[in-house]
Amino acid sequence: MHFLDQAKIFVRSGTGGPGAVGFRREKFIEYGGPDGGDGGKGGDIVFEAVPGLNTLIDFRYTQHFRAPRGKGGSGSNKTGGGGDDLVIQVPVGTQVLAEDKETVLLDFTRAGQREVFLRGGDGGRGNASYKTSTNRAPRQHGTGWPGDEAWVWLRLKLLADVGLVGLPNAGKSTFINAVTNAQAKVGAYAFTTTRPQLGVVSHKMREFVIADIPGLIEGAAEGAGIGDRFLGHIERCRVLLHLVDANDADVAESYRIVRAELENYGAGLTDKRVIVVLNKIDTLDDELIAALSAELEEASGAPVIPMSGASGVGVDWVLDQLIELMDPENPQVDDSDEGEDPIEWSPI
Repeated sequence: MHFLDQAKIFVRSGTGGPGAVGFRREKFIEYGGPDGGDGGKGGDIVFEAVPGLNTLIDFRYTQHFRAPRGKGGSGSNKTGGGGDDLVIQVPVGTQVLAEDKETVLLDFTRAGQREVFLRGGDGGRGNASYKTSTNRAPRQHGTGWPGDEAWVWLRLKLLADVGLVGLPNAGKSTFINAVTNAQAKVGAYAFTTTRPQLGVVSHKMREFVIADIPGLIEGAAEGAGIGDRFLGHIERCRVLLHLVDANDADVAESYRIVRAELENYGAGLTDKRVIVVLNKIDTLDDELIAALSAELEEASGAPVIPMSGASGVGVDWVLDQLIELMDPENPQVDDSDEGEDPIEWSPI
């Protein structure tokens, strides 16, 4: 399935039905009178967040949505039927934006959330409602109120607990494939990941969602590489997992490049809790791992976890730290190791 996280659509609620002009004509009724009913209300435009969707690709092919109008009233004071509401289903995490792409009109953060966006027009009045003591046979009626219409942008921000960031080829796809059921593309070249990927981690009786986004390069905020448009998918993450390739010429500079792009993007990404990982250590010796970890720790100001997503070394350590950061007041404890001294990590 193709991934699309932005789409522009046109929506219009239904027009109210016209009121009726009618008069009673019944046998044995000496005096008749107006009995035209009111028109029915037009249908509403309703957005609903549903589980199981993770793309806006359907809105590339269907871009106009119009709710049906209300039915007209009829004699015997019969009100016309209302138009059916038009329900537009969107993925959880979708935002409805005004045409300026800045103003957030609706934000769907949970499955089943349902919001009326445009209300349908009210039905017109039938002539029976115009009857007065001085106007006993009115012939005027309402034509029905028009519905509302608007062009809006839909923007999808995937909901995940952990967001993966790093330069291209930092090993993000390998890591998400190793710890989840995702099948992200892996290759020995930059930008193998061209769209966000989601995966569910099951670790120590806990489940959480990881989002992998395309790698960032210097100047991404100005459009270099794939740019920073996919950073919106990690805005709602509770923790960022920053992977740095141990084979980079300068691991500290690699870290600083990504952090600078996060700062340029804004949206509070640099304020999130972060775990820094030195990845791809399976080809290095202990002394070099220690030196690179110290260099990276000095640049980041945070503890560094050595890891190899390909061989699995240090992966459980990283998952333990993620769970602890996501729930700091109730850290996970492995009952099988209760009472034992913690085992120091070793690449051997």
